[in-house]
Amino acid sequence: MMLFPVLGMAQGFQVNLHGQKQIGMGHTGTGLLQDGASVLFNPGAVAMLPENFVQGGISPLFFNSAFLASGSNQQENNKSQVATPFTVYGVWGPKAARWKVGMGIYTPFGGLTDWGTNWTGKYALESLNLKAIYFQPTFSYQISKNISIGAGFVYNHASVTLTKGIPLSSSSASSGQAELKGNGKGFGFNAGVFIKASEKVSLGLSYRSKVDTKVDNGTATFDVPNLLKPNFPSPNTFTSSIPLPSTTSLGIGYYPTKKWTVAFDFQYVNWDVYKSLDFNYGQTTATLQNTHSPRNYKNAYDFRGGAEYKATPMVAIRFGGGYATTPVQDGYVTPEAPDANRLYGTAGLGCKVAKRLDLDFSFEFEHVMSRTQTNIESNLAGTFETNVIIPGLALVYHW
Repeated sequence: MMLFPVLGMAQGFQVNLHGQKQIGMGHTGTGLLQDGASVLFNPGAVAMLPENFVQGGISPLFFNSAFLASGSNQQENNKSQVATPFTVYGVWGPKAARWKVGMGIYTPFGGLTDWGTNWTGKYALESLNLKAIYFQPTFSYQISKNISIGAGFVYNHASVTLTKGIPLSSSSASSGQAELKGNGKGFGFNAGVFIKASEKVSLGLSYRSKVDTKVDNGTATFDVPNLLKPNFPSPNTFTSSIPLPSTTSLGIGYYPTKKWTVAFDFQYVNWDVYKSLDFNYGQTTATLQNTHSPRNYKNAYDFRGGAEYKATPMVAIRFGGGYATTPVQDGYVTPEAPDANRLYGTAGLGCKVAKRLDLDFSFEFEHVMSRTQTNIESNLAGTFETNVIIPGLALVYHW
Protein backbone atom coordinates (compact mmCIF):
# COMPACT_ATOMS: atom_id res chain seq x y z
CA MET A 1 0.00 0.00 0.00
CA MET A 2 1.79 3.07 -1.29
CA LEU A 3 0.64 6.65 -1.91
CA PHE A 4 2.47 8.80 -4.44
CA PRO A 5 0.80 12.22 -4.81
CA VAL A 6 1.61 13.47 -8.29
CA LEU A 7 1.43 17.06 -9.55
CA GLY A 8 3.19 17.50 -12.86
CA MET A 9 3.60 20.50 -15.11
CA ALA A 10 4.34 20.31 -18.79
CA GLN A 11 4.09 22.45 -21.92
CA GLY A 12 0.34 21.98 -21.45
CA PHE A 13 0.52 23.80 -18.10
CA GLN A 14 2.24 26.80 -19.64
CA VAL A 15 -0.82 28.82 -20.57
CA ASN A 16 0.20 31.01 -23.52
CA LEU A 17 -3.04 32.99 -23.66
CA HIS A 18 -1.90 36.49 -22.81
CA GLY A 19 -3.65 38.82 -25.26
CA GLN A 20 -6.21 38.46 -28.05
CA LYS A 21 -4.21 40.45 -30.62
CA GLN A 22 -1.18 38.30 -29.89
CA ILE A 23 -3.13 35.02 -29.90
CA GLY A 24 -4.66 35.89 -33.28
CA MET A 25 -1.16 36.39 -34.67
CA GLY A 26 0.13 33.01 -33.50
CA HIS A 27 1.10 34.24 -30.00
CA THR A 28 3.65 36.73 -31.36
CA GLY A 29 4.23 40.01 -29.58
CA THR A 30 7.78 40.24 -28.18
CA GLY A 31 8.97 42.39 -31.08
CA LEU A 32 5.76 44.40 -31.63
CA LEU A 33 4.00 47.48 -30.28
CA GLN A 34 0.36 46.37 -30.01
CA ASP A 35 -1.40 47.15 -26.73
CA GLY A 36 -1.17 46.77 -22.95
CA ALA A 37 -0.22 43.09 -23.26
CA SER A 38 3.34 44.33 -23.84
CA VAL A 39 3.52 44.40 -20.02
CA LEU A 40 3.88 40.61 -20.26
CA PHE A 41 5.30 40.05 -23.75
CA ASN A 42 8.04 42.68 -23.46
CA PRO A 43 8.15 45.30 -20.66
CA GLY A 44 10.78 47.11 -22.73
CA ALA A 45 8.16 47.96 -25.36
CA VAL A 46 5.74 49.58 -22.91
CA ALA A 47 7.44 53.01 -22.98
CA MET A 48 7.07 53.20 -26.77
CA LEU A 49 3.36 52.40 -26.87
CA PRO A 50 1.69 55.36 -28.60
CA GLU A 51 -1.25 55.42 -26.18
CA ASN A 52 -2.33 54.48 -22.68
CA PHE A 53 -4.38 51.31 -22.24
CA VAL A 54 -6.83 49.60 -19.93
CA GLN A 55 -7.97 46.18 -21.13
CA GLY A 56 -9.24 42.81 -20.06
CA GLY A 57 -9.67 39.50 -21.82
CA ILE A 58 -10.67 35.89 -21.32
CA SER A 59 -9.88 32.72 -23.29
CA PRO A 60 -12.15 29.77 -22.36
CA LEU A 61 -10.21 26.59 -22.97
CA PHE A 62 -12.09 23.47 -24.12
CA PHE A 63 -9.96 20.35 -24.27
CA ASN A 64 -10.43 16.65 -24.82
CA SER A 65 -7.79 14.15 -23.78
CA ALA A 66 -8.16 10.51 -24.77
CA PHE A 67 -6.33 7.49 -23.34
CA LEU A 68 -6.07 3.99 -24.74
CA ALA A 69 -4.50 1.56 -22.28
CA SER A 70 -1.96 -0.89 -23.65
CA GLY A 71 -3.71 -4.14 -24.63
CA SER A 72 -7.17 -2.53 -24.53
CA ASN A 73 -9.53 -1.43 -27.29
CA GLN A 74 -11.66 0.74 -24.96
CA GLN A 75 -10.82 4.45 -25.24
CA GLU A 76 -11.22 6.58 -22.11
CA ASN A 77 -11.79 10.35 -22.14
CA ASN A 78 -11.49 13.05 -19.53
CA LYS A 79 -14.72 14.73 -18.45
CA SER A 80 -15.78 17.99 -20.10
CA GLN A 81 -14.10 20.89 -18.32
CA VAL A 82 -13.70 24.56 -19.22
CA ALA A 83 -10.67 26.44 -17.93
CA THR A 84 -10.84 30.24 -18.03
CA PRO A 85 -7.41 31.91 -18.27
CA PHE A 86 -7.76 35.69 -18.12
CA THR A 87 -5.69 38.83 -18.57
CA VAL A 88 -5.97 42.37 -17.20
CA TYR A 89 -3.52 45.08 -18.25
CA GLY A 90 -3.11 48.79 -17.57
CA VAL A 91 -0.51 51.15 -19.06
CA TRP A 92 -0.16 54.86 -18.32
CA GLY A 93 2.30 57.67 -18.92
CA PRO A 94 2.24 61.38 -19.80
CA LYS A 95 2.08 61.95 -23.54
CA ALA A 96 5.46 63.66 -23.83
CA ALA A 97 7.26 61.56 -21.24
CA ARG A 98 9.90 58.94 -21.96
CA TRP A 99 8.47 56.61 -19.35
CA LYS A 100 5.35 54.59 -18.73
CA VAL A 101 4.13 52.45 -15.85
CA GLY A 102 2.05 49.34 -16.22
CA MET A 103 0.25 46.60 -14.34
CA GLY A 104 -0.50 43.09 -15.49
CA ILE A 105 -2.62 40.36 -13.90
CA TYR A 106 -2.51 37.13 -15.88
CA THR A 107 -2.45 33.32 -15.71
CA PRO A 108 0.78 31.93 -17.25
CA PHE A 109 0.40 28.45 -15.72
CA GLY A 110 -2.63 26.33 -14.95
CA GLY A 111 -4.38 23.05 -15.53
CA LEU A 112 -7.85 21.57 -15.20
CA THR A 113 -8.71 17.94 -15.83
CA ASP A 114 -11.04 15.29 -14.47
CA TRP A 115 -10.65 11.65 -15.53
CA GLY A 116 -13.23 10.34 -13.05
CA THR A 117 -12.89 7.85 -10.22
CA ASN A 118 -13.09 4.62 -12.22
CA TRP A 119 -10.70 5.03 -15.11
CA THR A 120 -7.58 2.93 -15.69
CA GLY A 121 -5.16 5.51 -14.30
CA LYS A 122 -7.06 6.50 -11.16
CA TYR A 123 -4.06 5.64 -8.97
CA ALA A 124 -1.97 8.14 -10.93
CA LEU A 125 -4.64 10.88 -10.98
CA GLU A 126 -8.38 11.40 -10.82
CA SER A 127 -8.68 15.17 -11.09
CA LEU A 128 -6.57 18.32 -10.97
CA ASN A 129 -7.31 22.04 -10.72
CA LEU A 130 -4.16 24.17 -10.79
CA LYS A 131 -4.03 27.96 -11.08
CA ALA A 132 -1.08 30.35 -11.02
CA ILE A 133 -2.01 34.04 -11.14
CA TYR A 134 0.80 36.55 -11.63
CA PHE A 135 0.63 40.19 -10.51
CA GLN A 136 3.21 42.34 -12.28
CA PRO A 137 3.76 46.07 -11.64
CA THR A 138 6.06 47.38 -14.40
CA PHE A 139 8.22 50.39 -15.27
CA SER A 140 9.50 51.13 -18.78
CA TYR A 141 11.84 53.88 -20.04
CA GLN A 142 12.71 55.05 -23.54
CA ILE A 143 16.48 55.50 -23.65
CA SER A 144 16.54 56.97 -27.15
CA LYS A 145 14.33 57.36 -30.19
CA ASN A 146 14.93 53.73 -31.10
CA ILE A 147 15.55 51.85 -27.83
CA SER A 148 13.49 51.33 -24.70
CA ILE A 149 13.86 49.03 -21.70
CA GLY A 150 11.56 47.85 -18.94
CA ALA A 151 11.15 45.50 -16.00
CA GLY A 152 8.46 44.31 -13.66
CA PHE A 153 8.25 42.60 -10.28
CA VAL A 154 6.19 39.37 -10.24
CA TYR A 155 4.13 38.03 -7.36
CA ASN A 156 2.49 34.65 -7.93
CA HIS A 157 -0.58 33.42 -6.09
CA ALA A 158 -1.18 29.74 -6.80
CA SER A 159 -3.85 27.25 -5.79
CA VAL A 160 -4.11 23.51 -6.37
CA THR A 161 -6.67 20.78 -5.73
CA LEU A 162 -5.75 17.22 -6.65
CA THR A 163 -7.51 13.89 -6.14
CA LYS A 164 -6.29 10.37 -6.84
CA GLY A 165 -7.16 6.82 -5.89
CA ILE A 166 -5.43 4.85 -3.13
CA PRO A 167 -4.99 1.10 -3.76
CA LEU A 168 -6.06 -0.65 -0.57
CA SER A 169 -4.74 -4.13 -1.32
CA SER A 170 -3.05 -5.99 -4.12
CA SER A 171 -5.76 -8.67 -4.14
CA SER A 172 -8.78 -6.37 -4.19
CA ALA A 173 -10.18 -3.85 -6.64
CA SER A 174 -11.31 -1.63 -3.78
CA SER A 175 -9.68 1.74 -3.37
CA GLY A 176 -9.74 4.89 -1.27
CA GLN A 177 -9.19 8.47 -2.29
CA ALA A 178 -6.66 11.15 -1.45
CA GLU A 179 -7.33 14.88 -1.85
CA LEU A 180 -4.56 17.45 -1.64
CA LYS A 181 -5.56 21.09 -1.49
CA GLY A 182 -3.48 24.18 -0.85
CA ASN A 183 -2.35 27.68 -1.76
CA GLY A 184 1.14 28.91 -2.53
CA LYS A 185 3.10 32.01 -3.40
CA GLY A 186 6.31 32.90 -5.20
CA PHE A 187 8.28 35.85 -6.52
CA GLY A 188 10.15 36.72 -9.70
CA PHE A 189 10.58 39.38 -12.38
CA ASN A 190 10.03 40.15 -16.06
CA ALA A 191 12.44 42.31 -18.08
CA GLY A 192 12.88 43.27 -21.72
CA VAL A 193 14.37 45.53 -24.35
CA PHE A 194 12.68 46.84 -27.51
CA ILE A 195 14.47 48.22 -30.59
CA LYS A 196 13.10 50.07 -33.60
CA ALA A 197 15.75 48.94 -36.05
CA SER A 198 14.14 50.83 -38.95
CA GLU A 199 10.76 51.96 -40.21
CA LYS A 200 10.08 48.42 -41.39
CA VAL A 201 11.72 46.29 -38.67
CA SER A 202 11.43 46.10 -34.89
CA LEU A 203 13.11 43.71 -32.45
CA GLY A 204 12.36 42.57 -28.93
CA LEU A 205 14.01 40.44 -26.27
CA SER A 206 12.35 39.54 -22.97
CA TYR A 207 13.11 37.32 -19.99
CA ARG A 208 10.66 36.03 -17.39
CA SER A 209 12.43 34.58 -14.38
CA LYS A 210 11.82 31.29 -12.63
CA VAL A 211 9.26 31.54 -9.84
CA ASP A 212 9.65 29.01 -7.04
CA THR A 213 6.15 28.65 -5.66
CA LYS A 214 5.94 27.20 -2.17
CA VAL A 215 2.82 25.55 -0.79
CA ASP A 216 2.80 25.60 3.02
CA ASN A 217 0.19 24.07 5.29
CA GLY A 218 -1.80 22.47 2.53
CA THR A 219 -4.60 20.12 3.55
CA ALA A 220 -4.37 16.39 2.81
CA THR A 221 -7.56 14.38 3.29
CA PHE A 222 -7.79 10.59 2.95
CA ASP A 223 -11.03 8.68 2.47
CA VAL A 224 -10.36 5.06 3.47
CA PRO A 225 -12.22 2.36 5.46
CA ASN A 226 -12.24 2.78 9.24
CA LEU A 227 -9.83 -0.12 9.67
CA LEU A 228 -7.17 1.71 7.68
CA LYS A 229 -7.66 5.23 9.00
CA PRO A 230 -4.77 4.96 11.51
CA ASN A 231 -2.48 4.40 8.49
CA PHE A 232 -3.71 7.62 6.81
CA PRO A 233 -4.01 10.43 9.41
CA SER A 234 -6.77 12.73 8.17
CA PRO A 235 -7.02 15.64 7.95
CA ASN A 236 -3.30 16.00 7.50
CA THR A 237 -1.04 18.79 6.28
CA PHE A 238 1.62 18.92 3.58
CA THR A 239 4.25 21.23 2.16
CA SER A 240 5.69 21.31 -1.34
CA SER A 241 7.60 23.51 -3.75
CA ILE A 242 6.73 23.90 -7.42
CA PRO A 243 9.31 25.51 -9.76
CA LEU A 244 7.64 27.54 -12.51
CA PRO A 245 10.34 27.87 -15.20
CA SER A 246 12.01 30.93 -16.68
CA THR A 247 11.21 31.92 -20.25
CA THR A 248 13.37 33.75 -22.80
CA SER A 249 11.67 35.19 -25.89
CA LEU A 250 13.04 36.81 -29.04
CA GLY A 251 10.67 38.58 -31.40
CA ILE A 252 10.84 40.28 -34.79
CA GLY A 253 8.26 42.59 -36.34
CA TYR A 254 8.22 43.40 -40.05
CA TYR A 255 6.02 46.07 -41.69
CA PRO A 256 6.09 45.65 -45.48
CA THR A 257 3.21 48.13 -46.00
CA LYS A 258 1.00 50.33 -43.84
CA LYS A 259 -1.68 47.65 -43.86
CA TRP A 260 0.47 44.60 -43.12
CA THR A 261 2.35 43.51 -40.00
CA VAL A 262 4.29 40.24 -39.95
CA ALA A 263 5.84 38.82 -36.78
CA PHE A 264 7.99 35.91 -35.63
CA ASP A 265 8.75 34.83 -32.06
CA PHE A 266 11.05 32.19 -30.62
CA GLN A 267 10.53 31.11 -27.02
CA TYR A 268 12.90 29.01 -24.91
CA VAL A 269 11.56 27.58 -21.63
CA ASN A 270 14.00 26.48 -18.93
CA TRP A 271 12.06 23.41 -17.79
CA ASP A 272 15.15 21.53 -16.63
CA VAL A 273 14.74 23.16 -13.20
CA TYR A 274 11.90 20.70 -12.61
CA LYS A 275 13.80 17.66 -11.36
CA SER A 276 11.28 16.21 -8.93
CA LEU A 277 8.10 16.88 -7.03
CA ASP A 278 8.32 16.28 -3.29
CA PHE A 279 5.54 16.19 -0.71
CA ASN A 280 6.26 16.32 3.01
CA TYR A 281 3.39 15.47 5.36
CA GLY A 282 2.76 16.85 8.83
CA GLN A 283 2.02 13.31 10.04
CA THR A 284 3.54 10.18 8.55
CA THR A 285 3.06 6.48 9.20
CA ALA A 286 4.63 3.26 7.93
CA THR A 287 2.09 3.44 5.09
CA LEU A 288 1.99 7.18 4.47
CA GLN A 289 5.51 8.42 3.82
CA ASN A 290 6.91 11.65 2.41
CA THR A 291 7.21 11.27 -1.34
CA HIS A 292 9.84 12.03 -3.94
CA SER A 293 8.48 11.85 -7.50
CA PRO A 294 11.11 12.26 -10.25
CA ARG A 295 10.25 14.47 -13.21
CA ASN A 296 13.63 15.15 -14.89
CA TYR A 297 12.19 17.58 -17.43
CA LYS A 298 14.28 18.96 -20.27
CA ASN A 299 14.26 22.44 -21.73
CA ALA A 300 11.64 23.14 -24.40
CA TYR A 301 11.10 25.70 -27.15
CA ASP A 302 8.53 26.86 -29.63
CA PHE A 303 8.42 28.76 -32.92
CA ARG A 304 5.62 31.23 -33.58
CA GLY A 305 4.58 33.24 -36.61
CA GLY A 306 1.66 35.46 -37.52
CA ALA A 307 0.38 38.43 -39.46
CA GLU A 308 -2.18 41.23 -39.27
CA TYR A 309 -3.94 42.88 -42.20
CA LYS A 310 -5.78 46.16 -41.66
CA ALA A 311 -8.65 45.64 -44.06
CA THR A 312 -10.23 49.00 -43.16
CA PRO A 313 -9.57 51.68 -40.52
CA MET A 314 -12.17 49.84 -38.42
CA VAL A 315 -11.26 46.17 -38.99
CA ALA A 316 -8.06 44.15 -38.63
CA ILE A 317 -7.73 40.49 -39.68
CA ARG A 318 -5.15 38.28 -37.96
CA PHE A 319 -3.81 34.75 -38.42
CA GLY A 320 -0.84 32.64 -37.35
CA GLY A 321 0.42 29.38 -35.93
CA GLY A 322 3.32 27.59 -34.35
CA TYR A 323 5.07 24.44 -33.18
CA ALA A 324 6.06 23.66 -29.59
CA THR A 325 8.22 20.87 -28.20
CA THR A 326 7.48 19.01 -24.98
CA PRO A 327 9.78 19.09 -21.94
CA VAL A 328 8.50 15.68 -20.77
CA GLN A 329 10.97 12.90 -21.45
CA ASP A 330 10.02 9.31 -22.19
CA GLY A 331 8.89 7.52 -19.05
CA TYR A 332 7.56 10.64 -17.32
CA VAL A 333 4.29 11.33 -19.16
CA THR A 334 1.41 11.68 -16.69
CA PRO A 335 -2.37 12.21 -17.00
CA GLU A 336 -2.25 15.67 -15.37
CA ALA A 337 -1.03 17.01 -18.70
CA PRO A 338 -0.45 14.14 -21.15
CA ASP A 339 2.14 16.13 -23.00
CA ALA A 340 3.79 15.76 -26.40
CA ASN A 341 4.98 18.01 -29.20
CA ARG A 342 2.14 20.13 -30.50
CA LEU A 343 0.98 22.13 -33.51
CA TYR A 344 -1.48 25.01 -33.40
CA GLY A 345 -3.21 27.47 -35.69
CA THR A 346 -4.83 30.76 -34.73
CA ALA A 347 -7.04 33.47 -36.18
CA GLY A 348 -8.31 36.80 -34.95
CA LEU A 349 -10.43 39.83 -35.68
CA GLY A 350 -10.07 43.35 -34.33
CA CYS A 351 -13.00 45.77 -34.46
CA LYS A 352 -12.98 49.46 -33.53
CA VAL A 353 -16.42 49.99 -31.97
CA ALA A 354 -15.75 53.57 -30.86
CA LYS A 355 -13.01 56.17 -31.11
CA ARG A 356 -11.21 54.83 -28.04
CA LEU A 357 -12.75 51.39 -27.69
CA ASP A 358 -11.78 48.13 -29.45
CA LEU A 359 -13.09 44.58 -29.40
CA ASP A 360 -10.60 41.82 -30.18
CA PHE A 361 -11.62 38.24 -30.96
CA SER A 362 -9.31 35.24 -31.25
CA PHE A 363 -9.59 31.54 -31.98
CA GLU A 364 -7.08 28.73 -31.61
CA PHE A 365 -7.01 25.04 -32.42
CA GLU A 366 -4.21 23.02 -30.87
CA HIS A 367 -3.32 19.41 -31.52
CA VAL A 368 -1.14 17.59 -29.00
CA MET A 369 0.34 14.66 -30.88
CA SER A 370 -0.40 11.13 -29.74
CA ARG A 371 2.21 9.57 -27.49
CA THR A 372 2.54 5.98 -26.28
CA GLN A 373 4.29 5.68 -22.94
CA THR A 374 4.77 3.65 -19.76
CA ASN A 375 5.24 5.85 -16.72
CA ILE A 376 8.22 4.66 -14.67
CA GLU A 377 6.57 5.55 -11.35
CA SER A 378 2.92 4.57 -11.72
CA ASN A 379 3.43 1.97 -14.50
CA LEU A 380 0.45 3.48 -16.33
CA ALA A 381 0.92 2.30 -19.92
CA GLY A 382 -0.95 3.43 -23.01
CA THR A 383 -1.45 6.15 -25.60
CA PHE A 384 -2.56 9.74 -24.90
CA GLU A 385 -3.89 12.21 -27.47
CA THR A 386 -5.32 15.70 -26.86
CA ASN A 387 -7.11 18.38 -28.90
CA VAL A 388 -7.79 21.89 -27.62
CA ILE A 389 -10.21 24.58 -28.83
CA ILE A 390 -9.78 28.12 -27.46
CA PRO A 391 -12.00 31.09 -28.37
CA GLY A 392 -11.13 34.45 -26.86
CA LEU A 393 -12.47 37.96 -26.35
CA ALA A 394 -10.93 41.20 -25.08
CA LEU A 395 -12.20 44.73 -24.51
CA VAL A 396 -9.56 47.44 -24.97
CA TYR A 397 -9.88 51.12 -23.99
CA HIS A 398 -7.08 53.42 -25.14
CA TRP A 399 -6.38 57.15 -25.01
